[in-house]
Amino acid sequence: MDGDAERDLGVQRTTDGKADDEATIPSCCLKAQASPLDPELEANCHATVVSGWFSDKVGKHMYFNNPMWPGEAHSLEVEQILFQEKSEYQEILVFESATYGKVLVLDGILQLTEKDECAYQEMIAHLPLCSIESPKNVLVVGGGDGGVLREISRHSSVDLIDICEIDKMVIDVSKKFFPELAVGFEDPRVHLHVGDAAEFIRNTPEGKYDAIIVDSSDPVGPAQELVKRPFFEMIARALRPGGVVCNMAESMWLHTHLIQDMVSACREIFKGSVHYAWASIPTYPSGVIGFILCSTEGPAVDFKVPINPIEKLEGALEHRRKLRFYNSEMHRAAFALPSFVKREVGCL
Repeated sequence: MDGDAERDLGVQRTTDGKADDEATIPSCCLKAQASPLDPELEANCHATVVSGWFSDKVGKHMYFNNPMWPGEAHSLEVEQILFQEKSEYQEILVFESATYGKVLVLDGILQLTEKDECAYQEMIAHLPLCSIESPKNVLVVGGGDGGVLREISRHSSVDLIDICEIDKMVIDVSKKFFPELAVGFEDPRVHLHVGDAAEFIRNTPEGKYDAIIVDSSDPVGPAQELVKRPFFEMIARALRPGGVVCNMAESMWLHTHLIQDMVSACREIFKGSVHYAWASIPTYPSGVIGFILCSTEGPAVDFKVPINPIEKLEGALEHRRKLRFYNSEMHRAAFALPSFVKREVGCL
């Protein structure tokens, strides 16, 4: 196994240079390499609505701690289950909650709610697109709910929006139950590709995109390849010089080891700017979510200052619907990091 492959797997070494299987990064920061569930447990762990409440990873007969956030669970009161079915890749659940509107859950992990989806969708789209001048070609990895497409469509400079989503059922479910997000698919600039994102990017011409937005689910199951070094290398190849990527990067309260690994790998691969940003999203574990933003070698990108401010784009503030969370002040504030993050992840 070469050094790059070892970094992908989170392998640590002892002082004599030998790989140490026991010296691994804590399980809470290794979602992508979480051990497979016991079959009997796995049969029950996605039945997440119990006695009228949804909780992350609650089984019918036992409680199960997701290795990404051990010892805690977030619960929402369920008024009505609207949809529950297993696709080729994952279990999909939609329910009406008492306080957050409709909720989308994949494999027992909450993906979005109607009330606070704006924070995630707006930030993951506009942090990269407002950091470069006149983006034209954009790729979305994942994003089957359509929310990121809705936000990208605010940028009139964009000519092409490719989206690669592996699970068509997610798209169909979103169109039925989350029309305010799925409206993004109606933009004529959108070209949908249903399939494996890694394979799609592998076959993408070098330097095709100005921006790539990786809006994947948490890195377990079909999404686990999307946090590994080979995937980032393919992303960098698909970007033009000075092109940018924004990748969901978990919680600074829970996953600093994972964030540190991602930042270190990205600094080696992208050669331009690498920064970590975050936003408040109350229904995600710990109440925040992070983003890694990187640029390839070429024209310098200062992510902290929006060079393409949303307020100056004609019609952007009210396209499809009014912006609810993002603005240029929130853009700048997203890169202000607590002292412990600067220490544990490195000054960004």
